[in-house]
Amino acid sequence: MGLLSNRIGKESLEAGDHIYSWRAAWVYAHHGIYVGDDKVIHFTRGRDQEVGTGTVIDILLVSSAPKRSDTPCAVCTNEDNDASTETNGVVSSCLNCFLAGGALYRFEYAVNPALFLAKARGGTCTLAPSDPDEAVIRRAKYLLSNGFRCYNLFKSNCEDFAIYCKTGLLVAERGVVGQSGQAISIIGGPLAAVISTPFRLVTTNIYGMAVMAVGVYCASRYAADIGNRRDVVKMEVEDLTAGLASGRIRAVENIAQLMVPAESPASATITA
Repeated sequence: MGLLSNRIGKESLEAGDHIYSWRAAWVYAHHGIYVGDDKVIHFTRGRDQEVGTGTVIDILLVSSAPKRSDTPCAVCTNEDNDASTETNGVVSSCLNCFLAGGALYRFEYAVNPALFLAKARGGTCTLAPSDPDEAVIRRAKYLLSNGFRCYNLFKSNCEDFAIYCKTGLLVAERGVVGQSGQAISIIGGPLAAVISTPFRLVTTNIYGMAVMAVGVYCASRYAADIGNRRDVVKMEVEDLTAGLASGRIRAVENIAQLMVPAESPASATITA
């Protein structure tokens, strides 16, 4: 993995990879799971809308989205996207349609803290480890048929979907941002500016203020990463729609607990 870029060639792709591609002007990146045979399973708002909020912000997002061809793709032609998948927003596309003319990048897992912080922009890597590729592909294909919650730009987006497929982790608490590094970065920037403002009482040096703002931003990203958070649960894909009421979901205090074998479904309890 490069320090500044996770860009890769198509020849190095492996089934189970979490991949992404930046859209025009680098406003956002679209994420998905490569499942082999030139296919990518990814999460959208449905009906060919990759991303959106339902607000005026969509004007900016839509302007950054790739231009869709009026000619159906001869490779995928939505062959796996029936009415149910169009409704739930999880779709299967060929790799070229997923990239939409953009470059290919691979999201990295289990990175060390120094490298994580060196990646100034979120949505490229995480401290959390990935599950085996077989489990990743199984989750993605299951969600293609059964759906992945309701789309929300800040709480349940394409990156959240891909991270769940790779780790089985979901944020348990309602009303908080999901595990998407992109969303955390969007919120973390203004947060850093607000929190660092009181430091004007300590220093009036513009460079000192800038350093403090960057420090707050990096700290917020690090604390909010899915590999550090205390509000995540390890959830079997079959139990996704059942939620915590299923009784088979194991909450985790921190990422170290993921190294411990999960309890049996009959005895698992929520510990967070």
